[in-house]
Amino acid sequence: MALRNVKLTIAYDGSDYHGWQTQPGFVTVQGVITEALRSLLGPLARICGASRTDAGVSALGQVGLIQIDSPIPTENLARAITGRLPETIAIVRAEEVPMGFDVIGDVTRKLYRYRIHCGPVRPVLHMRHCWHLTASLDVAAMNEAAGRLVGRKDFKSFATASDSREHSVRTIFRCEVTEGPANDGRWIYVEAEGDGFLYNMVRNIVGTLVAVGVGRWKPEKISEILEARDRKAAGPIAPPNGLCLMWIKY
Repeated sequence: MALRNVKLTIAYDGSDYHGWQTQPGFVTVQGVITEALRSLLGPLARICGASRTDAGVSALGQVGLIQIDSPIPTENLARAITGRLPETIAIVRAEEVPMGFDVIGDVTRKLYRYRIHCGPVRPVLHMRHCWHLTASLDVAAMNEAAGRLVGRKDFKSFATASDSREHSVRTIFRCEVTEGPANDGRWIYVEAEGDGFLYNMVRNIVGTLVAVGVGRWKPEKISEILEARDRKAAGPIAPPNGLCLMWIKY
């Protein structure tokens, strides 16, 4: 049977997982999906993911790549794999791609969304997927600061201090802060769309924008932070549970 290259679009609630990547001694999204694949396709089945989301981070549009020689039609794979997964993970779509497809190297852009709830009472039904703040945030100032991140820039100051990658230049196509309707408090959304992100980069951006939102810094501070190329120059890291990988494009 001919070998097929299959791209999977994956959604998961990352609250109970130690991130995407398989790690000995921890329950991860990749590890759980691998077990499901092997029960369906055999002991050698494996999946490569496009983005290594952190512990606690969720996704609606993670992408994984598998190679199979199974008789199962591609159009039936999403349902067949999902049936072997816990309720917190689902395969949204399965589609055949050329054998030269690079699930990591062929990425052109990704979109992350971060949810913040501002109000005196924590939104108990949403706490697994937001950052609750009792402080009021200046959304206009945050959005002005976010706009200063757009473009091709060196984001070393927004990478975790342990990130040892030599190249820290990335392109942010869009970074916006918006406010949505709410009956109890305010919902604020930070969206960052780029060609790639450093480790913890989006969470560090959100933490810095919140520092602007509470009045600790002016929006102009962003330029100074970028120029410093030093993690200590930026704001605190935002909690992982408010972050979601929305989609990846090729």
